[in-house]
Amino acid sequence: MLINLPSETTPCVGRAAELAEVRELLREPGLVTVTGGAGIGKSRLALRGVRGGDWAGFDAVCWADLWPVQNDALLPASIAEALHLSDHTARTLVEALCDWIGNRRVLLVLDSCEHLVTAARSLVADLLTVCPKLTVLITSREALGMTNETVLDIGPLDAATEGVALFEARATAAGRPLRDTTERLLAARLSTHLEGVPLALELAAGLLRHRTLQEACELTEERPEALDRQEQGPNPSRHGALRTAVGWSHELCRPAERLLWARLAVFPGSFDADLAALVCLGGPLTADTLREALTGLVRKSVVVLHDGRYRMLDSVRAYGRMWLRELGEEAAVAARHAAAMLVTSRQAKDGWLTAEQQHWYARMRDLYHDVCLATRHLIDAEDASALELIGNTAFFWVCSGHLHEVAYYAGLALEVAPRDDPRRVRVLWTLGLARILQSDHAAGRMHADASLREAFAAGDTEGVRQAVYLEGLAALLDGEPITALSRADEALRAAVPAPRDAAPAAASGADAPRPTPTFGLMLCRLVRIFALTGAGRLDQARREAEAQREICVELREYWTRSYLDYQLALIALIEERHRAAADHARDMLDAKQRIGDQFGIAMGLDLLATSWCAQEDPGRAVVAIAASDRFWSAVGLLRRGTPEVLPMCALTRARTRALLGSAEYEDQVRRAQSMAPDSLLHTVLGQQRTR
Repeated sequence: MLINLPSETTPCVGRAAELAEVRELLREPGLVTVTGGAGIGKSRLALRGVRGGDWAGFDAVCWADLWPVQNDALLPASIAEALHLSDHTARTLVEALCDWIGNRRVLLVLDSCEHLVTAARSLVADLLTVCPKLTVLITSREALGMTNETVLDIGPLDAATEGVALFEARATAAGRPLRDTTERLLAARLSTHLEGVPLALELAAGLLRHRTLQEACELTEERPEALDRQEQGPNPSRHGALRTAVGWSHELCRPAERLLWARLAVFPGSFDADLAALVCLGGPLTADTLREALTGLVRKSVVVLHDGRYRMLDSVRAYGRMWLRELGEEAAVAARHAAAMLVTSRQAKDGWLTAEQQHWYARMRDLYHDVCLATRHLIDAEDASALELIGNTAFFWVCSGHLHEVAYYAGLALEVAPRDDPRRVRVLWTLGLARILQSDHAAGRMHADASLREAFAAGDTEGVRQAVYLEGLAALLDGEPITALSRADEALRAAVPAPRDAAPAAASGADAPRPTPTFGLMLCRLVRIFALTGAGRLDQARREAEAQREICVELREYWTRSYLDYQLALIALIEERHRAAADHARDMLDAKQRIGDQFGIAMGLDLLATSWCAQEDPGRAVVAIAASDRFWSAVGLLRRGTPEVLPMCALTRARTRALLGSAEYEDQVRRAQSMAPDSLLHTVLGQQRTR
């Protein structure tokens, strides 16, 4: 069972009746929407309801945070990420979602949907029409307005009981527990003035780090009208108490804290201290004052700190954005945010072929929403820097399964970029890579050829080699290893290899000294090794793969190394060295886990299953087969690989079934696939020999 839920950073207080009702409603397929004003506790109720429920019989229970999603077009991608779906097909992502869920029993939570109501209405309608066992739980300030939508509208806590209990719990967490009956009476008075609104009570509890409880009560009773501007607009909070609580939290901040609050509102999701400094420094915010201000905002409960990352709740962020506009800094801070993403993407690109590669894969996953926001900002401003940001980010995103987003942004950026901008080369390459990995080889080759021509015209050796890699990849997948080998060899020999219809460049000799490894060179050498294997030149392929693997180990680089292990495993299987094949397949899976590449994990599991089956170990083979099917499903494919691999997979399944018997085979596959993907992979790699 796939379970993908956020952790509960604070306990849910009260709401027993609502929790029971939510859990009961979620037992049946359909749409349930929890509505209520800002800060009323919709998300916490939904999370507690889902985490505390009994979902036996469900295939997946997944949570999608929508508050960082600033673009309707990215809604399907956010849901796909929640479902661990890394679609590698040319269909639309909505079609992929419908196909993946299908007849599965799935509970999908879409949290904070109010800014995406129209897009969510359309997408949820499609999903519920096609997926008969799907249950969708939405939290939003307004219902979607769909037929058969069950709406649970929640109000504030009972001020005298649950409100006091919540305030007391948060006061204790702030290091200021209520000491006696007098303070509990003050807490009840405060809760009444704040109308039992949970977020308002939490902000009030945060004040106890700096104020007495008596002072906090007096602040709530002042309710200055000047602070009631917070929630103006089409969806105002129905509780003035929250406007007041956020407002006086702002009033009690030091000037540096107020400025930082406004600037932090630019972040669509969570952020760390380094990123905050990169975006928010300037004027009175120096490195020292920013650190102090960030600490102060955490202590005042304006910013939440969890596992080393910070975030603002929606209402608090909205208030910050209002003040950012008031300060006239909205455009400038958005530009600084985009510039920060550009700088970070350059660092990631430079760190790809280093010991920091694993770090940068994780880092770019964390910054997914920030890169989306920054890319859109640059595209809307018709700033050609969008080309560089996409080009630097693309390879990380592709391995993380964001193919649709890569193609979407690459297409938009190419529309607004000048035709003579040299950064087009990498974005054309990016679009070609996405199309090839989506099995649209014709479109992929077309973009690869366009990238090659522009790189060749500019004398861009790296760009040419990367384009040749795309040509070779498409040729390999189409069963043309000789074509792939020829192009890779030309790219490796020539200073700047030409497009296919240009005069051939002078060769520098196949045995010339190898230059310093670069991204383009590593890709071309990898294509050459794949092509040698496909052409049956196994000894040469093995020698070159082993030599390249040593370079990767020395560099502590994992992406190229993983595919070299794939080739070494494949060669070992062809040569019937089955134990060696299993060792290389395990090494590949270790590397792919490190960088989060589900597509590569699926490929590695196929080879591991084949090697175990060949060793007459069907007990382990069948679990690897089940895991392989699970991961191929997660990338939206039945199976994928170079032509020599697919017959092996079919033979492995048939032979394993024969060794176990059909009933035992199906039973073991069913049991294995009931596990979460990560647990299933851990089980595969931890298995001992069964006979």
